[in-house]
Amino acid sequence: MAEQGREPTGLFGLVEATGRSMYPRLRHRDQLLVHYGAELRAGDVALLRHPLQQDLLIVKRLVGRRDGGWWVLGDNQDDEVVDSRSFGAVPDELVLARVRARYRPMLPGRRRTPAYVASWVLSAVRLVLADRSVSRRLRAR
Repeated sequence: MAEQGREPTGLFGLVEATGRSMYPRLRHRDQLLVHYGAELRAGDVALLRHPLQQDLLIVKRLVGRRDGGWWVLGDNQDDEVVDSRSFGAVPDELVLARVRARYRPMLPGRRRTPAYVASWVLSAVRLVLADRSVSRRLRAR
């Protein structure tokens, strides 16, 4: 899931991930850099409106095109089902943006020693890359 959001005001935006549906790629409270209007392909992680509750933004992996839109799944198959298995394909107009990067905030209450800050800087920002094998894996089942 993503934080309930505002309408996009530019080409890029920030949203906060909530929940565990995209773990381990994304963690609860990760800040996500999203790219509105980006070209989308199977395997990309995307920000979209929940088809049944359109004021709720969710983050899911685009698996492939189906009749009616994109089939989307969470990366964490052990988490509750809030993806296309429960609501079907997501229409194109509800897919808002591609997730480009994630930023993990510093852990609260941690002492900000130089070693901790250095290790945080090296691991805090990561590109969110597409998993192009996801649609092939699902077709092979």
